Amino acid sequence: MSTVNEQWAFLQDVAKLIQKAAELGITLTGGELYRTPEQQEIYLKTGKSKTSKSKHLERKAIDLNFFIDGKLTYDKKAIQPLGDYWESLNPANRWGGNFTSFTDVPHFERNI
Repeated sequence: MSTVNEQWAFLQDVAKLIQKAAELGITLTGGELYRTPEQQEIYLKTGKSKTSKSKHLERKAIDLNFFIDGKLTYDKKAIQPLGDYWESLNPANRWGGNFTSFTDVPHFERNI
């Protein structure tokens, strides 16, 4: 599959994720989708990222902000149903809340 087609498939799942969040009573706002290599290096050096090969560099990852009852939250337990839904959409989808090396609740990616 071409990069454009992979990005398109990723964004189609993001659209489904946004709809599911609304069904679950979670309001979303956008965080970060694309990240330059220079920004990734800054995040790596400051500890905001654990890898130089982020899926943000390929436009196949998005960070989201979650609001429940009007309050911003990154509580893993509260967002778990949305993360589980994301991972159910495609075997290549990974939610940062389920990462084994660190927890990144706002992060949703297509790991292809």
